[in-house]
Amino acid sequence: MGKVVVFGSLSQDLHLPMERHPSTGETVMSGDIEYRFGGKGANQAVAAARAGVTSVFVGKVGDDPQGHEYVRRLGAHGVDTSRMEIVEGAPTGTAIIYNDASGENMIVVAPGANHHVQLSDVDRLDDLTSDDVLLMPLELQHDVVAAAARRGSELGARVVLNLAPFAELPDDVLALCDPVVVNEHEAGLLSRAGITPRSLLTTLGAEGSRWGDLQVPAVPVTPVDTTGAGDAFCGTLAAALCRGEGREAAMSLAAEAASACVLHHGAQPPLET
Repeated sequence: MGKVVVFGSLSQDLHLPMERHPSTGETVMSGDIEYRFGGKGANQAVAAARAGVTSVFVGKVGDDPQGHEYVRRLGAHGVDTSRMEIVEGAPTGTAIIYNDASGENMIVVAPGANHHVQLSDVDRLDDLTSDDVLLMPLELQHDVVAAAARRGSELGARVVLNLAPFAELPDDVLALCDPVVVNEHEAGLLSRAGITPRSLLTTLGAEGSRWGDLQVPAVPVTPVDTTGAGDAFCGTLAAALCRGEGREAAMSLAAEAASACVLHHGAQPPLET
């Protein structure tokens, strides 16, 4: 069996719990700030490791306490951190997450060391093979993600792209991805841009997910925090595809992981679970 290589971002997450999100120009009071670990790439790497495959994370942290702790934490979750780099003079990426009483969230990201991932770092993917899955979100610079997708495809790996946060990547890059994963909002942006990836998987929240003509239901739960649901889905999906599962089985396993993720606070599970 191959491995899942996540080429992506990580961040320290600052959570602000509140009854409701403010309107433009409005001030609302928050509960106490909570510090957690996130970033779409790291979340997906943790999910892949928890799904039982070899999960390798390629990314960068700052030379600060948060960065050093994050490397240790990923290793404790079973993620291979040997291709991570600590960047002197750069802060670790940071996300501020506003959670309302219903479990919905709004997120603002400051990339920090994530934007020190350069085109030269694509060389860290050179051991990819046809047994592997290359999984990427879009919190890195887009030209770097595009180059990584092309390299992964050249080496025979299956490329899975989570088009989040949404951006219009070149058509040839999207054509390499199987699948491109988006949520309903991102699917709408794709449609308005006139872009139709050859392999498109759309997550539909409580309605499950759809990949081409195949739709798989969600696992119904009452969410506590939806922050990491999409990342749990993507990481688990990549792991299932790496094991050779078909589309329906992979989507079902990903749906189970996403539902389990929203039952705890934060994008990643506590280490003790």
